[in-house]
Formats: sequence, structure tokens, C-alpha cells
Amino acid sequence: MTHLYHLPINCYDAWCLRGMVMRRRNFVKLLCAAGAGWSLAAHSQDRLRRIGVLLGRPLADPEGEKQAQALEQGLSQLGWKRDRTVQIEYRWAGGDPERTRMFAKELVSQRPDAIVAQNTAIVTALLAETRTIPIVFVQVTDPIKSGFVASLAKPGGNASGLVDLEPSLAGKWVDLLKQIAPGLARVHCIFNPETAPGGGSYYLSPLEAAATSLGVEPMAVPVRDAAGIEQAIAAIAGEPGGGLVVMPDIFNGIHRELIVSTAAREGVPAIYAFRFFASGGGLMSYGVDILDLYRRAAYYVDHVLRGSQIADLPVQLPVKFELVVNLKAARALGVNISSSLLAQADEVIE
Repeated sequence: MTHLYHLPINCYDAWCLRGMVMRRRNFVKLLCAAGAGWSLAAHSQDRLRRIGVLLGRPLADPEGEKQAQALEQGLSQLGWKRDRTVQIEYRWAGGDPERTRMFAKELVSQRPDAIVAQNTAIVTALLAETRTIPIVFVQVTDPIKSGFVASLAKPGGNASGLVDLEPSLAGKWVDLLKQIAPGLARVHCIFNPETAPGGGSYYLSPLEAAATSLGVEPMAVPVRDAAGIEQAIAAIAGEPGGGLVVMPDIFNGIHRELIVSTAAREGVPAIYAFRFFASGGGLMSYGVDILDLYRRAAYYVDHVLRGSQIADLPVQLPVKFELVVNLKAARALGVNISSSLLAQADEVIE
């Protein structure tokens, strides 16, 4: 399911083609290994370029590993081979603010050619450490309001990249939830104020408007730990007509197994923003194709490594969305999924 967003900016492919003609500088001698954690080498008389990657997920998180693989796949398609022409240094913050700041400082001290940053909190931490090293962000929701860029067309600083979602999606989540649960009377939106976009406000306003138009009462449900998640979902189950929207939030992503299992146990119909919730047992998801963003992020890295200025690379909005329905979860909840909704799905999990 693909949606195109028209922006008053230069086409993504146009600046990709312009950057492809820029050549890397050649050196006549090998560079010696140096730097904490970084090794320098030479390949075909080209300097081994260095990329730092700071992800908000825990180490060995399956979804984080898929995102790293998608980034490397994109780089490989553009001619960059790990440990041959480019060295990639990963750090995994696990959603911990202190670890995020520590790893941001550590990666910046290594002076890489570029840093790939997963989310708003990570970009904030990196920009506190450097205003010169190019930062390619992948899952930032509102880069203008966050102060990362001057505009989508002309970022103007040392950061640019890909926006992951936009607020009108909240209305789609409520609509889909209403379709699978016609008796929906209250929609609860769960998020962590410390990690959700805008402290939760980014999606709440459009969600409230959509819910009201459908005759559903919107409810904000802030949570800050695992115990809070279980208590909140149990409370939703305690009253008839309750449904759950799980806001895009690194906290929710890290606790996805707990959220999905608790919603299933309590019999609460829920919709999620990302495929990995539905593939992990959740009822339904609708949102951007995350792996597509990481593959596209490779184009930003490629242009930086070939000499382009990150300030001149426009921020891109998402273009590829997907609806995933988990029929096994629906049967367990006693939810009937209409044939028309199934026909819209990009994937149906049996």
C-alpha cells in the first residue's frame, strides 16, 4: 500500500543523481589504524570511510538487527561494502536516556564521516555533541519543531534524513479500530511522555478529533514502566467497549512483547503503528514500512561520503505504508475481520 506525499522540494531521485557524480578523494598511501574502536585501512587506494550508527533498541533486538541489515543492504547497492570500503560502528541505547547520551558522546569523539541516528531523542543527544559531523536521521517524527532542520526543503544544519510518520495517521488508526470493533466506545492511546513525540501531543490531537467524529471517547494513557503497561491495559479491559491505540514510541517498541501479550490476555482489541507488532502476535498494524526507511537512509550516507553537504539534502516524508492483519490474533479475541478490510491488507497472517 503506497501513498505519495507531494512536497514543494526537489525530487529525491534528482538529488540522488546529482550526488552520484561526485567522486571520493583518492589517497596515495594507506592510512594507519588509529582511534578508539575505529580501525582505518585502505581499499583500492581509497580511504576506508567510517559510519557511526546509534540505535534506540537493545543489543541483539531482532527488529534492530533487521534495520541494521536494511541499512547495509542499501549501502551495498550503492557500492559500499562493510569492512572493505566502509567501516560501520554500531551502538545500541536500549531506550535508556543516559546510555543514549553516553553513546552519542562516544561516537562523536571518534570523528566518523557520518552518523546514522534512529529517533528524536538520539538526534537531540548527537546535536548536543556536534554541529559539524553529518547526521542522517531515520525515524524522526517532527524535525522542524524539534529544531533539527530549518525546513524540509533546506535543512541548513548538519542533520537531515527521513520522517517516519505524520499526525494524520492517528485518525486512520481509530477508523481501523472502529471497523474491527464496531462496539468501540472508548479508544485509549498508550504512550510514555518521556519518549513519545511531543511528549504524546503529536498524535493526541488528531486522534481526539477522529475519535470524536466517530462517536468514540478518546483517552490519553501515559505509562512509564512495565507495571504501568499491565495496569493500564487491565483497566481498559475492565469496562466494555474499550480499544487500544499503541502510539509510535521507542518505549512501546521495546516493550512490544509485553503490550501484545497483555492485550491478548485481557481481551483488548489493539492497533499498532508498525508491522513487527502484528507479526509478533498483535491484532493489526498500519504504518510506514520501517525497513524501507533504512534502505533509503543509505542514499543520504552515500551522498555525504561522496562529498555532498547534508545541509543541502531535503528531508523526505514516508512514501510506503502497510496494513497487516493477524487473523490468528483476531480469532483468539473473537473479532470478525471483514472481507473488505482483508482485501485492503498488504499482509494477512494466518
